[in-house]
Amino acid sequence: MEKKIIGAKTLVDIAGVLAVPAKIDTGADTSAVWASEVTETDHGISFVLFDEGMPYFTGERIEALEFKTTAVRSSYGDRQERYKVKLPIVMEGEKFETWFTLANRARNRLPILIGRNTLAGRFLVDVEKEEK
Repeated sequence: MEKKIIGAKTLVDIAGVLAVPAKIDTGADTSAVWASEVTETDHGISFVLFDEGMPYFTGERIEALEFKTTAVRSSYGDRQERYKVKLPIVMEGEKFETWFTLANRARNRLPILIGRNTLAGRFLVDVEKEEK
């Protein structure tokens, strides 16, 4: 399979939300998405993507039956326990599911971070390439 060349930023469709800007970060293992109202349920985990006031916020609750917890060191050096769920995305025309940690990304410029585990085998990064 030939790998697509992407830039340092791209637009992704995630869990039915279209054209959300994402930062490509080859220094991060796992991808992360801004999630709010995260709660464990009897059957898994429930959350809302993004936060009120954001153009991508729909208020729709997402239920994930399969989830994990993982320790993550943020770019600010904080070590946090985060939930990790598999979500469907479309990136550069490719549809697939990948693992995302659920994070409060209010201090970040972009609501989604795409890490190298999502990129591996699919994409090459050219930092000079402009976002579509």
